[in-house]
Amino acid sequence: MKLMIASDIHGSAYYCRRLFEAYDREQADRLVLLGDLLYHGPRNDLPRDYAPKEVLALLNARKDSLLCVRGNCDTEVDQMVLDFPILADYALLSIDGVTMYATHGHIYNPKKVPALCDGDILLNGHTHVPKCIEYDNYIYMNCGSVSIPKEDSWHGYMTLENGVFLWKDLDGAEKMKKTIDR
Repeated sequence: MKLMIASDIHGSAYYCRRLFEAYDREQADRLVLLGDLLYHGPRNDLPRDYAPKEVLALLNARKDSLLCVRGNCDTEVDQMVLDFPILADYALLSIDGVTMYATHGHIYNPKKVPALCDGDILLNGHTHVPKCIEYDNYIYMNCGSVSIPKEDSWHGYMTLENGVFLWKDLDGAEKMKKTIDR
């Protein structure tokens, strides 16, 4: 199984379309979205082609491929217009021998770690900065941001296939890699 993991679309129709172009190119089985789908929030500038209604149509058209968790900018009102669940604070995923605690990052993050087993992965978005940090008993990974990258990072996403995580920009260029021993 191949997963694609992304976060922080923030209502950008341009970057949402680019994400789905990458998804099609990657031929992933599922797209895991780590929140902040439709709105930009008060701390962010408007992203390119800010059009939440267009983004919701793009997302709804792919609803059968999506697994989502709630970001700090996602609300019950968003759930009313989206045809797939987005309000879970986290999802526990076990893929190819890798266990991931997928959450946006505003509640659980390296400063407030959920109950994890040795070797688990804490998977976040929220900061808009791609990361891979090994702690004593878990690995922290952040996929960065689709539409509003920060700290000189790129517009991008991650993939997971056969225990290999790849961070890529929206053109598919590999930026980082982490192989998990299973």
